[in-house]
Amino acid sequence: MSKNEKQKLEPKLRFPEFTSMDEWHNYRLEEISNRITERVGDKELPTLSISAGIGFVSQEQKFSRDISGKQYKNYIHIKKGDFSYNKGNSKKFPQGCIYELLEYAEAAVPNAFISFRFKDSYVSGFYKGYFENNFHGIQLVKYITSGARMDGLLNINPSDFFNIILPTPIKKEEQQKIADCLSSIDDLISAEEKKLSLLNDYKKGWMQKLFPAEGKTVPEWRFPEFRDSGEWEITSLGEICSVLNGFGFPIKMQGNSTGEYSFFKVSDISNAVMNNGGILIKAANCIDDNVLLKLRAKTIPRGTTVFAKIGEALRLNRRAITSEECLIDNNVIGVKAKPKKADDYFIFLLLQLIDLERYCGGVIPSVKKTVIEEIKVSFISDLKEQEKIAAFLSGIDDLITRQTDKIVGLKQHKKALMQGLFPSIEEVL
Repeated sequence: MSKNEKQKLEPKLRFPEFTSMDEWHNYRLEEISNRITERVGDKELPTLSISAGIGFVSQEQKFSRDISGKQYKNYIHIKKGDFSYNKGNSKKFPQGCIYELLEYAEAAVPNAFISFRFKDSYVSGFYKGYFENNFHGIQLVKYITSGARMDGLLNINPSDFFNIILPTPIKKEEQQKIADCLSSIDDLISAEEKKLSLLNDYKKGWMQKLFPAEGKTVPEWRFPEFRDSGEWEITSLGEICSVLNGFGFPIKMQGNSTGEYSFFKVSDISNAVMNNGGILIKAANCIDDNVLLKLRAKTIPRGTTVFAKIGEALRLNRRAITSEECLIDNNVIGVKAKPKKADDYFIFLLLQLIDLERYCGGVIPSVKKTVIEEIKVSFISDLKEQEKIAAFLSGIDDLITRQTDKIVGLKQHKKALMQGLFPSIEEVL
């Protein structure tokens, strides 16, 4: 194709009934939608915010309180099917995120958001595919003149925002077909996520039965062979575990993907909990043995439970267990069962029951090694009973891992399908 020859604008995949249809057309958002500027005023509506990767959430849920205050009357009144753009940057959406309101019939959102409604000739569900893939963000980069403002929002003018291009099938029926296809996958993912939630609740219920409740010395349920084994004891973690500090590796030494030792940070632990049932697999960042010797850093052994020791992450009960000898960041701390005293997986489970928030101090939550060592826990010294509990609950963890993998696979399938059903950004810009 010559430089002067225009490439036909259409996706790689089209449903059979539309293959002979006209090519798609590049519309600017301002052409196919109307901005919503209606103020809430005296109406009583639920106040919502937006969380990247989640969508609309109530302010009570996100901030533990309604933060609208005197500004409430200036909030924007949106309805089900409307969209809002949150100009706050995040790891997933560096140029801000856009979500459709589906959970409420009507709501109030901050006037810092840019809210809009697609015109009747266009299927709103079709455009969700673009927003999920950050099609808007890639175009908005050129309009961001500086970093976030004092309120944490990006400097993007509404006129620039409505200038983004969204390739669209001429026929509304094709828009609807694509929207229905993606919606059916979303429904399937939602159903599988509900199963995952039930599995997590199932595990939580068993843990409440198999470990003593606070103030009790025996659990409500015990395996038959241990029913006459006596009471559990109250002991400190320092008596049954070794508490291990991480190491502050220079950033320039963290980029090697072929080093001998995996190097885990707080974000890696969070990802492990979300994607691998709490088991740390080999990290992208690795450290060479010669660097280890040079810095005199120490590895932590396989079977160590690791979690954040500073920041909000330590409050979220995101505990992971190492699958190999590895290294951890200085914002991470490890707890390793002492030989012949405790089973590693049993300790991993036991630590999930501890609310570390009560041991946090300072404006930025943090917990020290000495504090962890002094935490009192209910403990059964019989290793066989520990291993029995660990084996039973690890079986549920395996189910949780498989279910998580299934959801990840569905999301990857959806992503690949979307790449075929929509033109690429390179074809548009």
